[in-house]
Amino acid sequence: MLVKGKAAFILATALAFATLAGSAIAASPVFDVDREFYPYYPSLIKWNKSTLDFTPPSVCQGCHEKQYKEWSASVHQLAFQDPVYQGELNKAVKAVGHEISRQCEGCHSPAGVVTGEIKGPGNAGLSEMALAGVSCDICHSVSGVTHWQTPSHEPENGSFILTPGVETKDGPRFVKRGPFKPSEECGGGFHDCAESSLHLQADLCASCHQVYHYDAHFPLEATYLEWKHGPYAQKNVLCQDCHMVDTASFKKAADQFVKPDRKEYRHYFNGANYLLSYLAAGAAKKAGNQEQADLFMKQYQMAVDRLKSAADIEITPSYQKGELKELQVRVRNVRAGHNLPTSLTNVRQMWLEIVAKDEAGKTVLTSGQVGPEGSLPSDARLFNSDGMGDNFHFAIDPWVVTSFSRHDTIPPRGYKDVYYGIPALKGVKKLNVEVKLRYRQADQKVAEALLKAVPKDIDLEKIYGLKAVPPLPVVDMALKKASLSTRQASR
Repeated sequence: MLVKGKAAFILATALAFATLAGSAIAASPVFDVDREFYPYYPSLIKWNKSTLDFTPPSVCQGCHEKQYKEWSASVHQLAFQDPVYQGELNKAVKAVGHEISRQCEGCHSPAGVVTGEIKGPGNAGLSEMALAGVSCDICHSVSGVTHWQTPSHEPENGSFILTPGVETKDGPRFVKRGPFKPSEECGGGFHDCAESSLHLQADLCASCHQVYHYDAHFPLEATYLEWKHGPYAQKNVLCQDCHMVDTASFKKAADQFVKPDRKEYRHYFNGANYLLSYLAAGAAKKAGNQEQADLFMKQYQMAVDRLKSAADIEITPSYQKGELKELQVRVRNVRAGHNLPTSLTNVRQMWLEIVAKDEAGKTVLTSGQVGPEGSLPSDARLFNSDGMGDNFHFAIDPWVVTSFSRHDTIPPRGYKDVYYGIPALKGVKKLNVEVKLRYRQADQKVAEALLKAVPKDIDLEKIYGLKAVPPLPVVDMALKKASLSTRQASR
């Protein structure tokens, strides 16, 4: 009886532990969310609130005219007002509600989210600070990050801490942080200055350049991790070293793995979003502000120049039994510190267009030509991603996409090969080949749908002069020509 009782006790204890273990597993999802720690969830911003308000850019302009001017034409300044973003935000709110859309707003207007001023899509009635997007006071008020505490234990959805002011024994004080040791005169009595090692790290940018699904925590955009898992991170060339400098300094940093001199850094925050700069230039010109329009067009040209310097193409013929049978086109990522393309890779379009003609000018091979309505042919060789939802069917909306069925982007200093079969070429001795690597920020119909979805207070014709959505501009990132013999020379 004693043995049986002991056995029964052991069995009962084992079952109890098994039950507890099962309960613990059931109560511990892969992506735990601490709602008290993240009060603005699914935005992961934290705000150390004081009695001091955020400082609008127009106030910063008084002492920092040069930096203000550079920032004023940047995509950071336009982050919340961007009509494409506003169209997407409006669609998201209608589909899943405003609480979830805070994930987007937290990075596009951090101050507007934490103060509760932004209550949905649209620009009407918002303060300068809310409309200013990623402004001076946002970046220079970042006092830390919470990357490890996020549900994915990686940077995501605004996982930074804002501390624009602190309470002291002498009263509240503004504190602005930067990458270098401040001078005694720094702040001019308006704010205190603090040296921040975080501002010399890519982690500062990571919070918003890692965008995860609001619930599934799938990385819709993984620009930071693409950089971190590549050679530029290993060589200590950071986001700031390429995106806060002019084009010449960017090329030098990317080619030689060297950091720019301190005097070379600017508040451009320039990337590949030339469409936003172009639209903003049109709006400024329509408003009668030609000087600002010129600044936006300068940013537009910088973005185009970066795209044109980011990649290269190689064409290699392949012969079988002495006859040209195949072309290998190698696309190299030669300067981008992250994948090409990056950001919303299921929306961005980077593809190859090829035309091959015989000596008489007759086309014998073609692929990737943009159709009359802006569509790409089904055989176009795209370097991007295909999203899918929980049901594993194709999806494009970021609130639906929880994984990729295809992820075909090019890593830093990496390459992708594409192969084109050559049809039988009777009587042809030479094949003249032209290959372009082309880029646009979205499919034409996707862009049209987003711009048609903008909130009612954003009048595209009144603000931007758009009566209809024009064909999206395409940038030719690289061009290569080759004249190839259709017969392999005998050895």
